[in-house]
Amino acid sequence: MKRLIVNAAVLFILLLAAVIFYLREQDDLRRKTVGENGYALAISWQPAFCETEPRRRECREQTRDRFDTSHFSLHGLWPQPEENVYCGVSDEMIERDREGPWRSLDVPRIEQSIWDHLSVVMPGTRSSLHKHEWIKHGTCAGVDIDTYYARSLELMRAINFSQLRDLFAANTGRRLSADDISEVLDTAFGKGAGDRVRLVCEHDPDSNRFLIVELVLAMGNPFVSDADLSDLIRQAPAQPAACPGGEVDAAGLAS
Repeated sequence: MKRLIVNAAVLFILLLAAVIFYLREQDDLRRKTVGENGYALAISWQPAFCETEPRRRECREQTRDRFDTSHFSLHGLWPQPEENVYCGVSDEMIERDREGPWRSLDVPRIEQSIWDHLSVVMPGTRSSLHKHEWIKHGTCAGVDIDTYYARSLELMRAINFSQLRDLFAANTGRRLSADDISEVLDTAFGKGAGDRVRLVCEHDPDSNRFLIVELVLAMGNPFVSDADLSDLIRQAPAQPAACPGGEVDAAGLAS
């Protein structure tokens, strides 16, 4: 009888531990799905990106009067932390995404009015970047693909109608420092906004220039409220600038 009681107690403890483990796993999955740790909005300066990736279709077809030569382009809207990717995506689909080409990926159809704007603000759609970004990052946002990209476009609209875009457009061919960019972000989106951006710069060996390719803005979760970009940026912690500055590239590949 004593042994039966001991065995029953051990079984109960094991079952309790299994339940606790399951609940914790479900909580971790829930957190991963809704991106409770904030987001990062990655915006590209397309002329500089094309200096580093000249063979991409969107770069081969770029003209000097196209929208993305004088405005920021959408790279992606990423739930954080960085490991929060491929939520509910099969191993087979992950492998296809990593190996490419992205045009072969299966994603839900984007509503036409959203697509019309997205194809302008995200020139990488020509290389099916939108498919890659949805599968890797959008699946962890806890919303459908239309909501994901509609909200991304709202944030990009705020960027491209701000002093930040004006600063870059007015300084093509010139160097901007991280402090220049931080100061304008504070003006455009409130004090402290400049502390929440990470600059991504790359050396272009063909022209021996150091170019600003991308800005990554930290922010709160844009899908839990309709807060504007200024409010979302204030919700995020400060970020290291990473790059001290670089040249703002003009449209056209350097010879």
